[in-house]
Amino acid sequence: MIKETNISLPPEFLNEKSEIEKRISAQIGVATNRIKHYKLLRRSIDARGRKVLYQLRFQVWVDENINSEEKETLHFQNVSNQKPVYIVGLGPAGLFAGLELIALGLKPIILERGKEVRARRRDLAVLNKEGIVNPESNYCFGEGGAGTFSDGKLYTRSTKRGDTQKVLNILHHFGATEEILIDAHPHIGTNKLPQIIQNMREKIVECGGEVHFETKLTNVFVEFGKLTAIEINGNERVASDALILATGHSARDIFSLLHQNKIQLHAKPFALGVRIEHPQSIIDSVQYHCSGERHENLPAASYSLVQQVENKGVYSFCMCPGGIICPASTENEIVVVNGWSPSKRDSPFANSGMVVEIALEDFIEVPTPLANENGEVNPLSGVHFQRFIEEKAYAAGGGKQVAPAQRLMDFIHKKTSQNLPECSYLPGLKPTNMQEVLPAFVANRLRKGFQNFGKSMPRYLTNEAVIVGVESRTSSPVRIPREAETLMHPQVQGLFPCGEGAGYAGGIMSAAIDGQKCANAALNFSKNKSVQF
Repeated sequence: MIKETNISLPPEFLNEKSEIEKRISAQIGVATNRIKHYKLLRRSIDARGRKVLYQLRFQVWVDENINSEEKETLHFQNVSNQKPVYIVGLGPAGLFAGLELIALGLKPIILERGKEVRARRRDLAVLNKEGIVNPESNYCFGEGGAGTFSDGKLYTRSTKRGDTQKVLNILHHFGATEEILIDAHPHIGTNKLPQIIQNMREKIVECGGEVHFETKLTNVFVEFGKLTAIEINGNERVASDALILATGHSARDIFSLLHQNKIQLHAKPFALGVRIEHPQSIIDSVQYHCSGERHENLPAASYSLVQQVENKGVYSFCMCPGGIICPASTENEIVVVNGWSPSKRDSPFANSGMVVEIALEDFIEVPTPLANENGEVNPLSGVHFQRFIEEKAYAAGGGKQVAPAQRLMDFIHKKTSQNLPECSYLPGLKPTNMQEVLPAFVANRLRKGFQNFGKSMPRYLTNEAVIVGVESRTSSPVRIPREAETLMHPQVQGLFPCGEGAGYAGGIMSAAIDGQKCANAALNFSKNKSVQF
């Protein structure tokens, strides 16, 4: 017979087979010698009590041997001569849309403004060392999108988006370790994710799909409410009646392009704040209740914090244990920061976004041409809000992607730091009063949020921590509307707004799932057209 069971295990026994078997035996009530095989299904860490425990779920074979496992196989076919569907953007949404189209028998033609992943690394090296941004190849743009060099977290808070297991299985097929199928909070790591993305892209091409780098969407053509063609690189017009728009949250030119063509957009709330970095040892000591180093079988500790301050959320975002703060600007005269972790999460620092909700009514707090004194909100108001703060951060840093920063306790006490602690941010930091960079309501809510977090996390409030600005690209400030059933834009038949940039995802997993959904919607659209004509 086959059973499933849960056991709790201290970290020191994580790799002790005899101890695991003993605990499984006790849990299911059979002798150890009757257990012929067991398989780990799920792994998580419970650090709520004074004693940190692994929570493990096993499938157990009692009195019978395991049969050869039937692994789910992915179906790929040659689509060279099939109907083409254009995809703009080779981030998670675009990649997974491309693979799904192949499985469905359609030909993906993917246009990516940036470079392939290896060439992209060279541009990132220049960005980190010299503070020079390539607007088309950076931490946001290029093969794999913003996710490639931003940690590789593989979990989503929403359980309603779609089949997360299918996405994990695909990533495992293309090179991710089996651990992503087991861990409650799976993570690939920035050092390993690029090769997996390259493998996925090569499979798309092998199956007859197309991937074009340094190829930018510069216009769309609509006649009688139907997409008819797109323009590439400002000079090439290509007929197309189906386009999956998966350009990510930072493709501001695409928002402007749609707005100029009078294609409906909506301003949407987002969040803005700073990235905070602590020594990892502090977070470990708080989360694992230890005075010295954490046990070798425990990963670098993380945290998740949320508070309501003046009826607005203040919360941690994209927490990167054992991670690095990186420059995420897409233009040269702005400063944006983000964070990532290598697969081993072995940096001596822990960083996290710490952000404040920005509602539509808050847009008038920042002077922009598109948010006026009467509170009228233009669809691009959020973009201008972000840019205004990013430009202030650039000015405060003094150029070359040097970021404004402040010790945490100095920020709370409204005191400019005289010096700054060691930090993982390579372009460098400049001591700044962040009150002068952030909107007053954001700075005040952040300050109160930090003080509240310090009550629940001892040692969190320390001048060994530094806040670095600004964390402004948490999500798209624009939603491109689409119909719930067809996933097409309500004004443009054949246009499928997709993923994080369109406002329908937040992270690798949800973007991948949305890409798959849009691919299926494109198939349905293709079938309906063939029936009509």
